[in-house]
Amino acid sequence: FEVFPPKKWEDFPGLYETLDELKGLHPEFISCTYGAGGSNSKKTAEIASHIENELGIRSIAHLTCAALTEDKLLSTIENFKNAGIHSVLALRGDKPFDMSEEDFANRQYKHPSEIIPILKKAGFRVAAACYPEKHEESPNAEQDLLWLKRKVETGADYAVTQLFYDNNRYFSFVKRAREAGITVPIIPGIKPFSKLSQLTMVPKTFKVDLPDELAREALKCKTDEEARALGTEWCIHQCRELMAGGVPSLHFSTGG
Repeated sequence: FEVFPPKKWEDFPGLYETLDELKGLHPEFISCTYGAGGSNSKKTAEIASHIENELGIRSIAHLTCAALTEDKLLSTIENFKNAGIHSVLALRGDKPFDMSEEDFANRQYKHPSEIIPILKKAGFRVAAACYPEKHEESPNAEQDLLWLKRKVETGADYAVTQLFYDNNRYFSFVKRAREAGITVPIIPGIKPFSKLSQLTMVPKTFKVDLPDELAREALKCKTDEEARALGTEWCIHQCRELMAGGVPSLHFSTGG
């Protein structure tokens, strides 16, 4: 599962109640997201530490490098280690709102492959992100796959995909990755729709396509309840097909 730090510290008890529920499903791991500019780094460390040390479940702390300096990276590594965190998902992240275009263009770490060796040297197990429908900034799918290969060559132990709704995109991506010499596990990312607005917002935000069948059913939804029912049904369909196809695991986004 993937969980998100609450915006307010006083909302942490609600998240911990959710984590207790998720523990009952015996997940292989639970990951916790991280603000693009490091705004949630302390919250990420606290939540991941709770998952690891209080719940006894392997935690994965997200770490975005878009606004990292070397000092900030090293201090974050130290915080993660002090919190008992052993695994990190290395990401670029989006440009922080308060960061100028010039500063973003001249940032110290332009790609996760630049921080992965540092994280590996510090003793972390490292995951990388990948995109079955390619990253929106990549000129083509081939170039996008080369970036994943670079992440693996610099030390990524496995990869977690961006969310998708067409399983054919995932299976095709894995096939192309294997042909390119990428042998690490590639875990599919799953996000079920939970409300009406997500039927249009999620595909636009994450730059993913809806299969024709799902798109047709989405157009029929008039309420959040109908959208949630469709999202649940499609998610079950996706997961059964993915598991039958031999996926190593399933990574569910729990964000509402």
